[in-house]
Amino acid sequence: MVSNKKLRVWPGLPYPLGATWDGSGTNFALFSAHAERVELCLFDDGGSEETDRIELPEFTHEIWHGYLPDIRPNQLYGYRVYGPYEPGAGHRFNHHKLLIDPYARALAGELVWDDALFGYVVGSADEDLSFDTRDSSRFVPKAVVVDTAFTWGRDPKPATAWDRTIVYELHPKGFTMLHPEVPDAARGTFSGLANPAIVAYVADLGVTAVELLPVHAFVRDRHLVENGLTNFWGYNSIGFFAPDPAYLADGDINDFKSFIQIMHDAGLEVFLDVVYNHTAEGNHLGPTLSFRGIDNKSYYYLMDDDNRFYNDFTGTGNALELRHPQVLRMVTDSLRYWAHEMQVDGFRFDLATTLARVDGEYRENSGFLDTIAQDPGLSTVKLIAEPWDTGPDGYQVGRFPPGWSEWNDRYRDTVRKFWKGDPGVLGEMASRVSGSSDIYDRRGRRPWAGINFVTAHDGFTLWDLVSYNDKHNEANKEKNRDGSDSNNSWNCGAEGPTDDPDILALRRRQVRNMLTTLLLSSGVPMITAGDEIGRTQRGNNNPYCQDNEISWMPWTDVTGVTGDGSNGTDDLVEFTRHLIRLRHEHVVFRRSRFFHGRTIPGTEVKDVTWLGPDGEEVEASDWENAEARTLIVLINGEAGNRFLTENGEPEPDDTFLWVLHAGHEPIDIALPSLPGDGTWSEEFCTGTCSIGTETATIEGRSTSLFRRENGK
Repeated sequence: MVSNKKLRVWPGLPYPLGATWDGSGTNFALFSAHAERVELCLFDDGGSEETDRIELPEFTHEIWHGYLPDIRPNQLYGYRVYGPYEPGAGHRFNHHKLLIDPYARALAGELVWDDALFGYVVGSADEDLSFDTRDSSRFVPKAVVVDTAFTWGRDPKPATAWDRTIVYELHPKGFTMLHPEVPDAARGTFSGLANPAIVAYVADLGVTAVELLPVHAFVRDRHLVENGLTNFWGYNSIGFFAPDPAYLADGDINDFKSFIQIMHDAGLEVFLDVVYNHTAEGNHLGPTLSFRGIDNKSYYYLMDDDNRFYNDFTGTGNALELRHPQVLRMVTDSLRYWAHEMQVDGFRFDLATTLARVDGEYRENSGFLDTIAQDPGLSTVKLIAEPWDTGPDGYQVGRFPPGWSEWNDRYRDTVRKFWKGDPGVLGEMASRVSGSSDIYDRRGRRPWAGINFVTAHDGFTLWDLVSYNDKHNEANKEKNRDGSDSNNSWNCGAEGPTDDPDILALRRRQVRNMLTTLLLSSGVPMITAGDEIGRTQRGNNNPYCQDNEISWMPWTDVTGVTGDGSNGTDDLVEFTRHLIRLRHEHVVFRRSRFFHGRTIPGTEVKDVTWLGPDGEEVEASDWENAEARTLIVLINGEAGNRFLTENGEPEPDDTFLWVLHAGHEPIDIALPSLPGDGTWSEEFCTGTCSIGTETATIEGRSTSLFRRENGK
């Protein structure tokens, strides 16, 4: 029931958008170019009763606004927006639906699925052309007026250089749910992620940044909820400024800020996986929760020939209309908010091609990419594109402009094929481990333009990659039809769990082979959380809806937490740490320039030399040998002008011989001779190897690294 008490309402200002507490009162501002009237609805502390409804008094530059001097932080609110309901013309206003403020800094309550959430009568013969008059306010989360004050420490952000960056992708809930040192109330929250045991584990691993799966407020899809599942990953955003309430231990956004501060104190950067390409409102038959009811024609990329329907480059039913200046402003305002107010260090953009589409086509000079490039704040945070979407010509790997890094799925596929033993991939494997210059070496881009990964949240874990030939997604209740069928996986001789010691030994070796490849390749490596302990999803390659032990980090498998190493992966964590230390300590594994096998200036040696098993340099025809399964690379650490410290001094390094042998039989290789004295020593082998003065024998399906210290 709306009260009759009189609240003071002043004109206020059109900017900033959203609800802004200034210490005395709150300014409310909402963009809607086509609305006829906007009402601000206030709710009691529980969000169940609407206590006041105030018409915003001013309309300036297509922004509705008003200032309420009596409104304080923690006030719950929403909007009702009046205008035409004409789907064919692109308008879907329905004032019976309570709408979430797109600029809300926090949300309270969960969305409860009900037919009243839809602007049309569900089940009507006219479908979305009908008009529903039920009030949806009982079922919609409420926006919250917040006080953004927070005391940050004086220490600067880590600002890790790109060439030293190692990304660790994790789910904010899944990573903490089973850790024995995280209190029950903190599990699944930012407070849990900030637990000293969690932070110490990540920092000790040696990675430099954690990348969180989406934390923006998102919707749990109706069909999933009704099937006893949930949208665990969170790629279904409804609020681009608000953390999802489920991740806030006490409902306070300062929980997130405290987490950031603690990670920074540990020297760790934080990246967010952000989903600006679409919203949770879906296609023309989706619910009316926010953007659709505020100004559908402005916010969404509609079909030119019939505005009733939506362009869909994302496979989700809609795409945000970033050609519209106010929608583009909302996205960039959101990025600035997270980068500056929340102190986030970088962003990974889901289906980033959609963001850069102009008239349906990807453009390097799109408004979105140009806006980012000229922004002095956003252009200096780390920007990572998922450089594809589901629309026409959506695959744009290598075509994002300078300043961007990109997920390199060609790296993922090639590494998987190589270690599976596929024919004809040796040449491409050489390109991938040396930085993918064929993809990224243009316009002054550097090797860190490519984010190398073998696994990610989407697909098999590393252990499942060597344990399953086929996906096993039955738990998703879609009859195993969801998820990719192109996994390039190999089960090593048995599908799923096995007690066969030979198969288990081979699987462990294959996991080490791929971790070694990832962490010694040129480019930025990304590790999926749990791969370093052999985490399994039981063959599920699409656990987006599995909020359970299929997706959670199994801390009982980590020796030193509660694990006893009985799963056979007890030393895998230490092996991963060793690889990361090697990368940090040796500049040859984190090169800042592309190497092309050219002679280092001032020396008589090449930066990189590709060798055959006979010790001779590989010729062009050798790359075409489809049966070749051995990649041998000599990485010379002798200083020239290729390795320089931040002060411009030469930075000499040791010389390494890296052998990647995917053949199933052992192989003898010749050890190259180098100027000066000294011999090769074994750094590590994932299998067994024996080294002599001139040759080495390498076990089948293994990788070995040999070192020669320069000057010795």
